[in-house]
Amino acid sequence: MAMIRWLLLTLLLAAGMAQAAIEVQDFDDPSLAQRYQELTSRLRCPKCQNESIGASNSPIAADMRAHVAQQLKRGASDAEIEGAMVDRFGDYVLYDPRLESRTWLLWGLPFALIAVGGGVIAVFVRRRRRGRTAELDDEERRRLAALVSRHADPDASNRKPS
Repeated sequence: MAMIRWLLLTLLLAAGMAQAAIEVQDFDDPSLAQRYQELTSRLRCPKCQNESIGASNSPIAADMRAHVAQQLKRGASDAEIEGAMVDRFGDYVLYDPRLESRTWLLWGLPFALIAVGGGVIAVFVRRRRRGRTAELDDEERRRLAALVSRHADPDASNRKPS
């Protein structure tokens, strides 16, 4: 019986600690709650690298979530909140970086690589096609005729090549 009480007490304490770890943001307006969820899923945690601040358990993500909630309650727009996060943490916090003069290479490089790769493949295919259409010279024709005549004659396989 004492073992069961000990087990129940342990489970109760564990449940209390799990509840304390869950961060709850209360919003009076359901649209603010939805915006909060969307923003926290679009912003990247600087510590966890590829995890959103909504999914991260790191202290910096908790601070970022609190800042987002505070700004939403003050009436800031999504763009203003994202701008404040970028000012504080850099472009890294955005999963989709903005198209600006300093990020054009990031956005354009994949398309440039595809274009260069397509050009290389086109040049390679053209050169291969040109090589196939070249005619045989006289020496190559004589060698080809000798090979064909040797394989056409069944007795030729027993003879020594000349």
